[in-house]
Amino acid sequence: MLQANDQQRELREAIRAIGPALGAEHIARDRTGTFSEGGWKRLAETGLFGLPFGEEFGGLGQDLLTTMYVLEALGESCRDGGLNFSASTHIVSAGVALHRYGRAELKARYLPGICSGTTIGAHAITEPEGGSDIMRMRTTAVADGDAFVLNGTKAFVSNGPLADLIVVYARTGKPENPAGLTAFLVERDTPGLTTGRPIEKMGLRTSPLCELFLDGVRVPRSQVIGSVGAGFLVLDHVMKWEILCSFVINLGEMRHRLERCVEYARTRTQFGAPIGSYQSTANRIVEMKIDVETSRKWLYDTAEKLSSNQNVATDIAIAKLVTSEANVRSALSAIQIFGGYGYTAEYGLEKEMRNAVAGTIYSGTTEIQKQRISTLMGLNRAATPKRA
Repeated sequence: MLQANDQQRELREAIRAIGPALGAEHIARDRTGTFSEGGWKRLAETGLFGLPFGEEFGGLGQDLLTTMYVLEALGESCRDGGLNFSASTHIVSAGVALHRYGRAELKARYLPGICSGTTIGAHAITEPEGGSDIMRMRTTAVADGDAFVLNGTKAFVSNGPLADLIVVYARTGKPENPAGLTAFLVERDTPGLTTGRPIEKMGLRTSPLCELFLDGVRVPRSQVIGSVGAGFLVLDHVMKWEILCSFVINLGEMRHRLERCVEYARTRTQFGAPIGSYQSTANRIVEMKIDVETSRKWLYDTAEKLSSNQNVATDIAIAKLVTSEANVRSALSAIQIFGGYGYTAEYGLEKEMRNAVAGTIYSGTTEIQKQRISTLMGLNRAATPKRA
C-alpha cells in the first residue's frame, strides 16, 4: 500500500482544494448533459493531465501509484462524476498509449498538448456489433504506400465529441489473431473521420459519448503507435491503466459517500434516536466501509504488482469487478440511508447511483471479468483425458 511522501500529499491536496469548485452546479449540468469546460481548464492548471508523463513534455513525471493517489482525491472532492471520468479517459486513452509506445517524434508533437489539456484525447475500440469481443473487430486498416486507409464504425467513444486526438484500433491482419490489430493516432480533422451526435445516457451525463465513423480515413504510417500488429499489446497496457485510474476515482467517490452517510446517520434522528444507532443502518454503513477498504487494497496492490512488472491479469479483473460492484452497492445504500431525500435529485445521490452502474459495463462488463478469471483458472479448457 502506498505510503505517501510530502510531494505526493501536496499534489493530492491541490486537487482536494479545487474539488468543490469543480463540482459546483454538478446537478444542473447532469440534468442538461453539459460538459464543464471551466472545470477542465481548472484541472489543467493543476498539472493533473500530465501526472504520469515526462517533464520534457510538460508533465510531472510521476509513477502509476502517485497518479492513482491524486485521482482518488479527485473522486473524493469533485461531485461531477462525468468530468472525473473524462479526465481519466483523456490521461489514459491517448496519453498512456503514446507515452509508452509512441515514437519520439510523435511524443514530442502530441504529448505537450495532452499534458496541458489543450489537446483532448480519446480512444476508439468498441464497435456496434462487437462489444467486448475485440478479436472480431471489423474496422480495417489497409496499407497504401506510406499510409493506411481506415474504414469502419466505432461505438461508445468517451470524450468523442470533444476529442482533438483519437487512438483508433483497427484490424491490419486476420480476425481473431492478436497480431492482427494496430493502434493509429488520428487527428480529429482528418478527412473521412466524422463523429456522431452526443449520445444521451443513464449516467455520467457530463462526459460526452458518441459514435465514430471512418470512411476512407488516410493515416500516415508514421502515426502508428508501437508497430503494425502491436495494437493488442498497446491496448492491453492501456486497459490496465484505464481500470486502475478510472476505478480509483470511484474509490474516492465511495469514500466521500461513506463519510456523508456517517455524518447523516449521526445527526438524523428517528423515534428519538440517531438513525445510526439502529442496527440495520449501522450494518449498511459498516458494509460500505468494508467495500471501501477492500476496493482500495485490490486497486493499490494490483498497481504495485504492475509497477514491478508482475503478471496482473487476474488481479486487474478482480480489482475492476470488486470496485465496480462495490460502488453500486455503496450508492444504493446511501440512497436507503438518506431515505426520501436520497431519492430526490437535489441531494445528488440518485445521480451517483446512475453513474455507478456504468462502472459495471465499461472497461469490460462484470460478466466479462468473471469469464476472464475463470479462463485464467483453467475452468474453460477441456480436461485432458487420462491414459489407461
